[in-house]
Amino acid sequence: MNANEPQPSVQLIHGALWNQVLEDARKSPRRRKNYNFHTSMEDNPHRFLNVMLRDTYITPHRHLYPPKAESFLVLEGRIAFFILDDAGELVRTDILDATDAAFARGIDIAPGIWHTMIVLSEHAVCFEVKPGPYQPSDDKEFADWAPLETELYVRIRKSDPPADQEARCRAYRNDLLNRAGVFAQANVDPGRNP
Repeated sequence: MNANEPQPSVQLIHGALWNQVLEDARKSPRRRKNYNFHTSMEDNPHRFLNVMLRDTYITPHRHLYPPKAESFLVLEGRIAFFILDDAGELVRTDILDATDAAFARGIDIAPGIWHTMIVLSEHAVCFEVKPGPYQPSDDKEFADWAPLETELYVRIRKSDPPADQEARCRAYRNDLLNRAGVFAQANVDPGRNP
């Protein structure tokens, strides 16, 4: 199963599918993996599973040029979803959980909103929808007030990242969790590396 290959016109979304994508995420240096239901990068809308492990880092970003809204629905696991302002200040945090009725299951955001998420469970499976087409050059604008994940650092800056880049990403994630009070709100053990 390859996310880049055309998919059949009818697909069931079930545990066997996301377990396969979970295995792919475990092998990925980014600690996450998408599985596309759309058949080309030109399709509109884009629909995909995003399977993420607890230790993945997602650089805060927005979809402004071109403007794209996004919807996230948690099918398995728990995430903290962060909305930030233009200076990187925390605007709001929402806990999204697949099974706990005390929390929302998903979120829909308008174009141009800075956001990121942190997986609070061992892994999370999200169903995402956003407009296509996908052009890597303009799909996302990454925040300059947050560290870039290592792969993006290499791709955007065309150089090797500093030796402490992974530590900077972990520190930023933990700072977001602390600023939002997520450790207490989501029953997360602050001694663990969420």
